[in-house]
Formats: sequence, C-alpha cells, structure tokens
Amino acid sequence: MPWVWRPHPDVWLLVAVLAGGYAYALRRVGPRHVAPEERPASRSQVVAYSIGVFTIWVGADWPVHELAERYLYSVHMIQHILFSLVAPPLLLLGTPAWMARELLRSCGLLRSVCRLARPLPALVVFNTVLALTHWPALVDFTLRVHPAHFAAHAALFGSALLMWCPVVGPLPELRISPPGQMLYLFAQSIVPTVPASFLVFGQHPLYHFYEHVPRLWGLSAGEDQRIAGLIMKLGEGALLWSIVTVLFFRWCAQCDAADRQARHLARLDAELNDIARSAP
Repeated sequence: MPWVWRPHPDVWLLVAVLAGGYAYALRRVGPRHVAPEERPASRSQVVAYSIGVFTIWVGADWPVHELAERYLYSVHMIQHILFSLVAPPLLLLGTPAWMARELLRSCGLLRSVCRLARPLPALVVFNTVLALTHWPALVDFTLRVHPAHFAAHAALFGSALLMWCPVVGPLPELRISPPGQMLYLFAQSIVPTVPASFLVFGQHPLYHFYEHVPRLWGLSAGEDQRIAGLIMKLGEGALLWSIVTVLFFRWCAQCDAADRQARHLARLDAELNDIARSAP
C-alpha cells in the first residue's frame, strides 16, 4: 500500500550529497573566489538552493515515489514537473557564478555546457528527452527496471538544467535578454501540448504498466492518463506563464527605471549647460 512508509536510502544519500556539497563549497571554496567582505552566496541564493533540494526530496521519496511508480501515472507526471520545471531553476538560482564555473571546470564540462545551454540547442535537447521519457515503450520499460527509471529521471533533470540556463543560469554570458527569455519560455510552453494531447484524447491507455496496477480512488487507467495529460498541459503552462508574467513586469520596471534615470541625466545636463552659458 502507498501509505505504508518505505525508506529510500538512495534518495537520502542524494539529498545529503547535494546539500552537504553546497555547504562545503560555500565554506571552504567560496572565500577564495570573492572579496574578503563578500559572502560566497547571498541569503536568497541559499534559500533558493535549499528549496530546490527539498523539491527533489519530495519528488523522489515516499509517498510520491510509491504513488508514481506503483499506482498512478498522474502522480508520475507531477514528479516530472518537479524534476524539470521546479527543482532545476531553483538550484540554478541558488548557485553562484564562481561555484558553477569551478564545478564545470573540474568536470571538464564548461565548454560543452556553454554550447548546449544556448537557447536553440537547450530547447532541442530538453524536448527530445521530454518526448522520449513519455514514449510508451520506454515508460513501461523504466517502470519495471529501477536503474533505467533513475537514468530517465536523471536525463530529464540534466536536460532541464540546460533548458533553464538562458533564463536563470548562474553564468551571465549564457542568459538572454528579458524579451528573449519571455519568447523562449513561450516556445517551451507550446511543445508539451503534443504529448499532452495524446494523453488526454487517447481512446486507450498508452502505458500498459498502469493497466495492471492496483487502482486508487476509483480512477481507471484511462482516467488517470487523462488527468496526467491535463497536469502536463495546464500545470506546466500555468507555471511557465507565471514566470513569463514575472519577467514581463520586472522588465517593465527596469525599463521605467532606466527611462527615469535617462530623463534625470538629461535634466542635469541641461542645467549644467544653462549654468555654463550664463557664466561670464
């Protein structure tokens, strides 16, 4: 039963590595990369990273793990959203630039990431992985073979990190302009419509694994699949459009501030010119 607690030491180990590695880097490595009076990471960065790690723990541990892998594909879809649209941007927001460069250089991945994290390659990579992780044959296989399931989630998470780099990545050279970010996320909100449509309007369950699991809350396999499709389309769309809305108002505020500053400088320049002309 899903409500019987089941320990997941592998998840706890992953969370401990993510949290402990971050704390170690801030304490031991960070001071070498910032000025003596600066903090290796701001408070908001630490909070964002902590929530990102907590999101991974919620999505991968009991009871979400049991519900997703043994009972309901709709909960599996919530897992995918947590691993692709919630945890990755939070972890990136919480990662200082010096930490990202140090980590990528030590792994020999800096050049590859800088190429793949550009908008077009990142969109292609992420949506290719997204399509594959919803392919019925692959889903059925990964649900029966735990290492394959872990690999599929790792691929989805890794490609999501690339996808979010142009918007919230720690490396400023990879971020695009606010209008570009809004267009980029708009494009990303359209792509999931295709697999979501197959899930919502499919006449028969696409994933045979979920036809042979115990049913919860009176949901049939077809109803569970349709709910998953609606979560994919409406949930992902709402999340992405909420971020687009925040980016839009932030961009407008920046434009207004820049415009006010420009008018102020122009007024000062005019006053100085008046003073210069009136001087004997």
